[in-house]
Amino acid sequence: MLPRAIGNGGRTLKPGKLIARRSALRTIANSAALLGTAALGGCQTDILATADTKAIAPVPRTLRAKMATLNMELGSPILLRVFKVEAELEVWKEDRKGRFALLKIYPICKWSGDLGPKIREGDRQTPEGFYDITPAQMNPNSEYYLSFNLGFPNAFDRVHERTGTHLMVHGDCSSQGCYAMTDAQILEIFALGRESFSGGQRSFQVQAFPFRMTPANMARHRGNPHMPFWRMLKEGNDHFEVTSRPPKVDVCNKRYVFNAFAPGDHAFQLKFDPYGECPAYEVPTEIAQAVRNKQRRDDQEFEQLVSQGVETAPIKSGRDGGMHPTWVSKLRPREIIDEHGNLKLVVSKTGFSR
Repeated sequence: MLPRAIGNGGRTLKPGKLIARRSALRTIANSAALLGTAALGGCQTDILATADTKAIAPVPRTLRAKMATLNMELGSPILLRVFKVEAELEVWKEDRKGRFALLKIYPICKWSGDLGPKIREGDRQTPEGFYDITPAQMNPNSEYYLSFNLGFPNAFDRVHERTGTHLMVHGDCSSQGCYAMTDAQILEIFALGRESFSGGQRSFQVQAFPFRMTPANMARHRGNPHMPFWRMLKEGNDHFEVTSRPPKVDVCNKRYVFNAFAPGDHAFQLKFDPYGECPAYEVPTEIAQAVRNKQRRDDQEFEQLVSQGVETAPIKSGRDGGMHPTWVSKLRPREIIDEHGNLKLVVSKTGFSR
């Protein structure tokens, strides 16, 4: 008789899934040894710490109840979406119909730098782009309670010679190029990732954006030199929004391409060279049409806003990162001016409820 899986709703797992679950948990338990010491500009990890029960804490009962309401399995795949300006991290999860639905929005406690991608080691920028998280990137022994490595630089970052190491999503509400949550939040997010791996998901996607990719936000930031990059990110955002599925992401000709398949044979694995020309590919007709329709509507709204003279945001915000208003109210951070003349919010750890 097969053992019953803890936290799996009492269901007996099939041998293949049981092996996958054990493998995922074993990988997470050992992952800290793979991370090494942190370098300048990243968020440090403590590989000497001993993982305790926080790494195997169950998904909270209230969140499991919400999954049941949304027709989701505990071990179904997840996807994360991060928005800097709004300081929000969304967890989406696949339902039994195969579509992803929003499970929960977490207010981000701290992110650092300004809007725009990370360029070089030590610039304090938090990454923007599309990243895949595997079990080996989950760190139960983090100095910042729990964490997972974003995998920066990815193929797109490398082809543009961007540098940086140990860029994380973690707890402790302290950021040096990372997306910092509270410990209670990362405990939940870590558990959701762990359960998705246990359910068979090999990696989950993180979509990191400067802001919600709405026509209003695009119009407000139209003068920013990062706009060509952000328009490319918006294309990936649009693929997700019209399909309710994580887009297939590849890099060729030094740019992201989304849901790109071999013409006439979508099962054939195309080879994408980040440095070379893109191979001949096609986007499934239904997806391509839906994306075009959305982009047409968005472009019309964008042009209308511009014609109305919507105010543009400053290229440099004069702030080092941001914090969700929820945490500004609760934690009452001190405001200081850093060495670059930027306003920075500093959270006192005294009395900080994690």
